[in-house]
Amino acid sequence: MTERAYFDWNATAPLRQEAREAMSAALGLTGNASSVHSEGRAARKAIEQARVQVAALVGAEPKNVTFTSGATEANMLALTPALEAGLAKAPRDRLFVSGVEHPSVRSGGRFAAGQVEVLNVDSDGVVDLAALRVALAKAERPLVSVMLANNETGVIQPIAAIAGIVHAANGLLHVDAVQGAGRIDCDMAALGADLLSLSSHKLGGPQGAGALVRRDGIHVTAPLITGGGQERNLRAGTENVAAIAGFGAAAEAANLSRQADAGRMAALRDRFEVALAARTPSAVIFGQNVTRLPNTSLFAVPGLKAETAIISFDLNGIAVSSGAACSSGKVQTSAVLAAMAADADLARGAVRVSLGWTTTEAEIELLLTAWMRVASSLLKGQELKGARAA
Repeated sequence: MTERAYFDWNATAPLRQEAREAMSAALGLTGNASSVHSEGRAARKAIEQARVQVAALVGAEPKNVTFTSGATEANMLALTPALEAGLAKAPRDRLFVSGVEHPSVRSGGRFAAGQVEVLNVDSDGVVDLAALRVALAKAERPLVSVMLANNETGVIQPIAAIAGIVHAANGLLHVDAVQGAGRIDCDMAALGADLLSLSSHKLGGPQGAGALVRRDGIHVTAPLITGGGQERNLRAGTENVAAIAGFGAAAEAANLSRQADAGRMAALRDRFEVALAARTPSAVIFGQNVTRLPNTSLFAVPGLKAETAIISFDLNGIAVSSGAACSSGKVQTSAVLAAMAADADLARGAVRVSLGWTTTEAEIELLLTAWMRVASSLLKGQELKGARAA
């Protein structure tokens, strides 16, 4: 049987042992967290402990953490005109999103289509700050949504600088921090974020849990789900105690090991990219010239088709994804690479390699060996150097 190695951590991370144990303990609880008896209070305690753990990951107040079913719901909850900031009660009149956002943000949330404008990015996928200043002059009370780090390229946005521009224009800033949290510093105050979205399963928690985190003074006055008082009236419905508990435990574990994990992943990622360039000189690594997540590499080779490459990698024991993977599991043209004005033919062959805290040097060698097999099969006629195809 072919030995397998997992390089799709940006899609979902394996469940951490800490999360597994927290979930197991929570599944042993009987009460409803809204009940006042001992059993209910035990469930409530598990939720509130997780709220503290998630808040600590991003330097927020626990009271400002709202648990959701995932980051897509958190984004939808945040992207609404019905936001209040301090004494300002008037609704947000326009939404600006970068061209490299996740589809749940590019869709515009609960803003009307005519109220949404896409912000340009440069060839590395970084928001054009000068263009942002010009765009914000069109609105009196703008809401801007820019992700901390891109899920495809790993490119990190200058969020603190963006926040300064947004706040100077009387705007609010929402940050989709799904890929950055637990991998790079994600302190809300340092970033200047007003609202921030998180996902449990990117951190090693269970799928089906996420959170919207607000800074003090920011209020969402139009919940997505109504009919109950849970989550301080921001999300009705009985809480998923086990998933929330696992999310909290994963957030705490990620917070504790972040710096050590980041350094090790960056070294492994760089080792892969150096070897890839040496063996396949025509390879292009997207976003290589700017700051990226330590675990992410998106590359393409002229003539390579992502769908066939991913299948070939899988047959060789390697789980990778396309930079254009979507929720249906199909490979489509990447909106992110299109926004970066990447060559369309090259973009159709983009393959994403994403590492995690358990990735080893031996797995990098398996990845490189598999690449030589994939390349020799799918890139006939192109020069491959430094290793023989097995």
